[in-house]
Amino acid sequence: MVSSATLTEGVACLEDLLGVPMAGGGEHPLMGTHNALLSLGPSTYLEVIAINPDAPDPGRARWFDLDYFTGPARLTNWALRVPDLYDALHRAPDGMGNAIALERGDYAWDMAIPQDGRLPFSGCAPGLLSWKGWQPAPNLPDHGLRLAALEITHPEAEALAVALAPLVADGRISVHTGAPGLTAWLDTANGLIELP
Repeated sequence: MVSSATLTEGVACLEDLLGVPMAGGGEHPLMGTHNALLSLGPSTYLEVIAINPDAPDPGRARWFDLDYFTGPARLTNWALRVPDLYDALHRAPDGMGNAIALERGDYAWDMAIPQDGRLPFSGCAPGLLSWKGWQPAPNLPDHGLRLAALEITHPEAEALAVALAPLVADGRISVHTGAPGLTAWLDTANGLIELP
């Protein structure tokens, strides 16, 4: 997930970097945010998210710590689709949030959202969600981009890896010791490209 000060800036950044147009997306009234999407295959997508300046204040902390985001558009978070959100929350580390029912157009999903908008491990833990029926990835134009790798760094890398183990088993995801952060590489027609 790429956070941005404005949606226009974030979309322009990714389209310039990747050379393909973003599509889909919309507004999240409960959070006061909006987004745009890019297919990374039939079950994965890249999202740009920003505070929607035309939306009323949601009266709560926005997800993914967007209330405190500053600087250029960049990779700040990741989300993990799980079959059963309530089961996943029982296996997840403390602080992942409470399940909230959300919808946008034809899409409906449950998502765990922390009260303060900040995910554990300095935002390196994933946002957990479970789709109800339709989901965006299969409906986005496929430009052939794929997630090659997601590297997560955190000073407590071992604890983070243990927390993730019951939730995800994906060889593309690795956890390493370092300052909190995410780095993703995408397979494109022009070779591997690192997200900002």
